[in-house]
Amino acid sequence: MPIISAHHLVKDFVRPKRHSGRFAALRTLLTSESVTTRAVDDITLSIDEGEIVGYLGPNGAGKSTTIKMLSGILTPTSGEVEVCGVVPWEQRTTNALNIGVVFGQRSQLWWDLPLTESLALIGKMYRMEEGKYRANLDMLVELLEMQSFLGTPVRQLSLGQRMRGDLAAAVLYEPPVLFLDEPTVGLDVVAKERIRSFIEQINAERRTTVLLTTHDLGDVERLCQRLIIIDHGRLLFDGATNDLKRRYAPHRLLDIVTAPDGEGSLGAFIDALPADFALEHHDGMGATFAVNPDVIALPDAIAIISSRVPIIDLGVREPALEGIIREIYETREVMA
Repeated sequence: MPIISAHHLVKDFVRPKRHSGRFAALRTLLTSESVTTRAVDDITLSIDEGEIVGYLGPNGAGKSTTIKMLSGILTPTSGEVEVCGVVPWEQRTTNALNIGVVFGQRSQLWWDLPLTESLALIGKMYRMEEGKYRANLDMLVELLEMQSFLGTPVRQLSLGQRMRGDLAAAVLYEPPVLFLDEPTVGLDVVAKERIRSFIEQINAERRTTVLLTTHDLGDVERLCQRLIIIDHGRLLFDGATNDLKRRYAPHRLLDIVTAPDGEGSLGAFIDALPADFALEHHDGMGATFAVNPDVIALPDAIAIISSRVPIIDLGVREPALEGIIREIYETREVMA
């Protein structure tokens, strides 16, 4: 049985129709006309225990609205949702015990209290036993490297420190489900690495189910084996990350660097490029070629290059997910 399930989920926002011109504010106030915006449009999804799923889409796609319905903050216009076997907006208290939520732009910590006191209040709110609270806090302080700023008021924390504090607050009481909405927004590379490693560890050790919304595709590449992509509230793709890559970029990239005396042979190879190779980049001393492993095996492709060009360095990599996601956002559809 899935730990998160949604069937034909719809969320409409209705607002009065705004008028312009003379007495516009009064006319808007008294109008009976309304404008309906559909933020989530017939979304059906199912997530099993222990999955880390990337929930992606451009700004305004409906990602945060979906998270708010799954967490019980919003009531859907229609459709069904269950998280850990309960309906979030009908059983708010039970649902709150089952989920941890981190919104990157908002904090659940008390602004004027030291971080340690905020975490202590979280422990009291969730009725944690003292021994369990202390053991979990000690573990989180170590994993998230928070010892140096535990006594600092939340308002004085840097963004990276506050995000670590918010993550600690979200998982302190061991919820089986974690909703992360832009958890690494605005962070430097060191802070991002700490948070990504932490998510990996609690997923491995506790089998915490994670639904992650982010615009940082480094998060997705590192953490998510499955992606759900939406746009204008509608589902575009739900499947394995590798499956999406195979659809859009079945090739691999071969990066080569030639010996100083190999520039001529590299140029000759490029001028008479075999049909199974595509030139991606060339800067005189090096080049990048795209090859499809279904057409030519990578060892064979490497052997062909090395037989004609003196190579001093070679690397094989997959195309970046960023370009694939950008293409989907631009076309607003997923290749069949």
